[in-house]
Amino acid sequence: MESELSGEVVVVGGGVIGLTTAVVLAERGRRVRVWTRDPVERTTSAVAGALWWPYRIRPVAAARAWALRSLDVYEQLAADPDRTGVRMVEGVLGEEELDDGFDWLTTRLPGLRAVTAEEYAGTGLWARLPLVDMAAHLPWLRRRFTAAGGVVETRTVSDLKEVEAPVVVNCTGLGARELVADASVVPVRGQLVVVENPGIRTWVVSTGADGEMAYFFPQPGRLLLGGTAVEDAWSTEPDPAVAEAIVRRCAALRPEIAGARVLGHRVGLRPARDAVRLERELLSDGRVLVHNYGHGGAGVTVAWGCAEEAAGLATSA
Repeated sequence: MESELSGEVVVVGGGVIGLTTAVVLAERGRRVRVWTRDPVERTTSAVAGALWWPYRIRPVAAARAWALRSLDVYEQLAADPDRTGVRMVEGVLGEEELDDGFDWLTTRLPGLRAVTAEEYAGTGLWARLPLVDMAAHLPWLRRRFTAAGGVVETRTVSDLKEVEAPVVVNCTGLGARELVADASVVPVRGQLVVVENPGIRTWVVSTGADGEMAYFFPQPGRLLLGGTAVEDAWSTEPDPAVAEAIVRRCAALRPEIAGARVLGHRVGLRPARDAVRLERELLSDGRVLVHNYGHGGAGVTVAWGCAEEAAGLATSA
């Protein structure tokens, strides 16, 4: 058994963090299996919007470094959007100003600028950022992983002792509450409304005077409307009243949204934590356990930066 498992890594969790980490490990020559409780298309990541932006994630300095590394990758993947699901799309970050601590981005995104009055009614930034179609991106990640020799297995892990591998990477997100008894991981509930796109090509993220958030992201064949961020809310059932309010807030920004036909509703629970847990520990039986979870609403944004750091921790002597 020992020789058979030598060098093998099991990544627990098949969302964007787990799959990206598995891809990096497999492409570095490791034998990797992903154990995922839900099929890739039904993980929390599948519900994401998903705009590249470090939203609700700490520690700030590390998150920015992870995000910038991921930005490098997404810009490359955007060269083949139909396959990877990644496109570079322009839009508005409402209620933001260039003097609000954006020094880390202005050199990296030279097109970042203040909005004009025609683009947005209020202060905001105009930016060209990666917009990821998770319906295409997650299957693409899985294909890239298996092409590198990796294996995806649908199985639930209730105890890390079940994982017979010398290296285990914990990418379970909200599941870490039970798997490693980390009560500091809490859900932040997000609800989306999927509508037919009435011709909108740019995205907007806006926060009203009442603190309520509204955003819309054009994805192939549809427009995603959001959003909510309700901490410690566990229900994954769409709330019709919340859906109506989302459509109303988005239509206040673009009136043509009001008449768009509703295609569906989505709810996801973002795995929030005071700070991302990205660290290595040695288990009592000598196995290596690497944690990579707690990314809140920024899992897509930091996925590649975190994956490379986690892979380094998993393979270091």
